[in-house]
Amino acid sequence: MQLTAWLQTYPNEDAGIDETWIREQRASAVTAEGIAQWREFIDEVARHPERLFCRVVRSGAEITGVLCGRRDELVTLGPMYLLNEAQGQGIGGQLMGEFFLWADGTPMHLWVTEYNGRAIRFYERHGFQLTGERELWRDRLPNVRMARDLVQHPRIA
Repeated sequence: MQLTAWLQTYPNEDAGIDETWIREQRASAVTAEGIAQWREFIDEVARHPERLFCRVVRSGAEITGVLCGRRDELVTLGPMYLLNEAQGQGIGGQLMGEFFLWADGTPMHLWVTEYNGRAIRFYERHGFQLTGERELWRDRLPNVRMARDLVQHPRIA
């Protein structure tokens, strides 16, 4: 699911991101080792639900979305992926509502690809604001940081 989401979302000629680059960076997600790492993470979430969050969305047997997060001093949101066929149905909003309940008022942040306008608008609708911080993931994928201070932005359920 993760590789498919990347292939649907991130190709961008201006950034030098094409299918070949994405497969080089994310193909491990569909290997036995990559799948084992996700299973290990899900087991870790079950053991430490106060510190880790993960929800999976399915359509039949197919995984069509995921939202994960981690609580340290701040709450980190991510990864969050919804395949194209799962978007525009309120699923992302439902996942965010569950995530906000879990975060329980802790300020949070995330990184989002700067040319992913749809995701940025989604996060803005949920109270996140751009911080001005930027990073290049693996020297190519341009990301921007967004933050949400839940003291100023009450929980959305």
